[in-house]
Amino acid sequence: METKVDEDEHLRGSLYFSPQTMTSTDSGRVKNEEEFVDVLEELLHSGDLGHALRTFSPSPYDGGPPCSAADLPKAVLESQYLRYVVQEIATEKALSLEEVREEASVILEEMSQKLQMGFIRLMAYMLSKVLKRIFTGIHVNTEGLNALKQAVQESPVILLPNHRSYLDFLVISYVMFTYDIPVPVIAAGMALSKMRVVGEIISRSGAFFIRRAIGSDKLYWAVLSEYVKTIVRKGFAPVEFYVEGLRSRTLKSLMPKLGMMHMVLEPFFKGEVYDVTLVPVSLSYDRVLEEFLLAQELLGIPKPKESTTGLLKARKVLQEDYGSMHVNFGRPMSVRHLCRGKINRGQYNLVPRDLPQKPSGEVQACVSWLAHLMVRMQEEGALISPWSLMASLLLQAPAAALTEHGLPWHQLAERTLRLRKLALDFGAHLNWPGKVPEQEVMSSAAALHHSLVRLQAGRVHLVQGEEDEREDPRRPEEDVTKAAVPMLMLACYRNQCLHVFVRPALLAVAIHVTKSVQRDELFAFFCFLRDLFANEFISIPGESSQDFEEACVLLRTCGAVHTSQQEVTVSDVGLEVLPFLQDLLQPFIDSYQVMFRYLCKDGVHVVSEKQFLPAVRNLATKLILSGELHTHEALSSDMQKNVFSALRRLETLTQLKASELNEYRVNKAAVGQISDILCGKIPPQSLQTTPDAKL
Repeated sequence: METKVDEDEHLRGSLYFSPQTMTSTDSGRVKNEEEFVDVLEELLHSGDLGHALRTFSPSPYDGGPPCSAADLPKAVLESQYLRYVVQEIATEKALSLEEVREEASVILEEMSQKLQMGFIRLMAYMLSKVLKRIFTGIHVNTEGLNALKQAVQESPVILLPNHRSYLDFLVISYVMFTYDIPVPVIAAGMALSKMRVVGEIISRSGAFFIRRAIGSDKLYWAVLSEYVKTIVRKGFAPVEFYVEGLRSRTLKSLMPKLGMMHMVLEPFFKGEVYDVTLVPVSLSYDRVLEEFLLAQELLGIPKPKESTTGLLKARKVLQEDYGSMHVNFGRPMSVRHLCRGKINRGQYNLVPRDLPQKPSGEVQACVSWLAHLMVRMQEEGALISPWSLMASLLLQAPAAALTEHGLPWHQLAERTLRLRKLALDFGAHLNWPGKVPEQEVMSSAAALHHSLVRLQAGRVHLVQGEEDEREDPRRPEEDVTKAAVPMLMLACYRNQCLHVFVRPALLAVAIHVTKSVQRDELFAFFCFLRDLFANEFISIPGESSQDFEEACVLLRTCGAVHTSQQEVTVSDVGLEVLPFLQDLLQPFIDSYQVMFRYLCKDGVHVVSEKQFLPAVRNLATKLILSGELHTHEALSSDMQKNVFSALRRLETLTQLKASELNEYRVNKAAVGQISDILCGKIPPQSLQTTPDAKL
């Protein structure tokens, strides 16, 4: 009994600051219901069939002559650019022009979308049936819709949504069909095209399919890039792709991929179009359909192969409630305006437009900056659910409190309301119904996530999953994996709000580790953390100073710190707020330290990523069983891959040129130094203070 009291006291301190210490109000950034319309309400008036057969009269791009889906492949094959590449490849491989051209035609046939209005209506009808079953509402911002409708008439538009669920691209097309906006063509993975019937429907609804592993296939790259650029040049339809490249299995932003971004921007760089408009789209889910699969994938369990049979077996999804989702179309942004002063387009005049041209360092930096900017805009447009705030607090509770006697509901509710105030101070957009009692909002959020938590006798318990019926005893390692599933699911929902707190949290950790008040020392450690965790928390390159200033301003706004030109000092409010922010990042710090520990072990001198992932998972499992490690996030394959990428970027892992296994030599001294800096053994005075300097 004493243990329970002690744990409750620990929980009480995790975010315990009185309401009067907070300076924000609950107005301002809470979702204004009038700004969003519920797409599903439209169906109440028209019906599913009526909605699918409604008059669809979009206003298309008026910058060029009309172009049909059948015209696109012809334009690609007849382009001077592709002819030049075909000639090059034929010469290099000693093949005839016809052989290479035929191969290009096969690639194009495999790739091309076959957009047809009849299939768009069929998709709309099927989606109406599904979306009504699983969502209570799909809310879309009216201002963004109106701006998008205007933008598609004036220049080629590139839609850049975040990627959290397989539903993402379907819902966006559904919304655009509903509001008379030209339906986009969408870059999709080749696996979807292999689904019988479904693949054909998706293709005829606007998806074009891209192979995951292109490698150095020169012809494939040429066909793909010319296909995308032709769509942009002709303004055939808005182009939609995921700048992150992949669906995020952690529900937080991923490092952007730059290949497609280069393709859609090149027509502007070469002066083939006057402008290109980028539209970030933020998709926010109360509950994600794939939540259980996400956790399993992070633990190394392969995801089910996409197939029509698998889709039919997933019908039980239709019996669940997934709450509401929000589709927030961001402000259309002119590339011409964004790139002013950042790039000299005159360099493209030195080479004929139809010839392949390697982008200069200046162009690559500009494309990278734009891609990172779009990810930040996606984050700023996201709506934070009450459950995301609650998950952040649940993860800071001792595991025993959640799995054994439970966490007192009243404490969780009180802290969630305080955290809401802090989120509002930090400028978050909250999906918090204003006309519903606060307790009802939170209890409804917990009930929606009944697969994760249950309320019993006034306490919150973590759902551990069903017990196995097998007779043989379970190994301790299997118990760790079983316990990790709900913890990683909680972490995914916490990650949905992480971008709101991450910059103040980095500064909070810097204050805690360095024990310094000197602004330059805190900035140096802030830059170290920002650089180390660059794969975890996406920041715009070259903006360390801006991120640090933002962190100072936000902490000053909520009353946590006082700042001057030389110092950042913690206030009484900060003694209550900063520990929460530090604890928010502690799982990342602890997980990275586990992986540094593995790399510094005797006998580990050369390592490949394929060896690294199971080895660090085994070490993390042992540390969890021994009680030395208190987070299951070290078991996450995404976290492990991010560490590996960070150490390669920081040149503490150097690739062996002669290795066929993609192996890297470990610089143990450098890894040990990073570990020592992270835990405060190396004082901040010795760190570089140059923004974005490598460690």
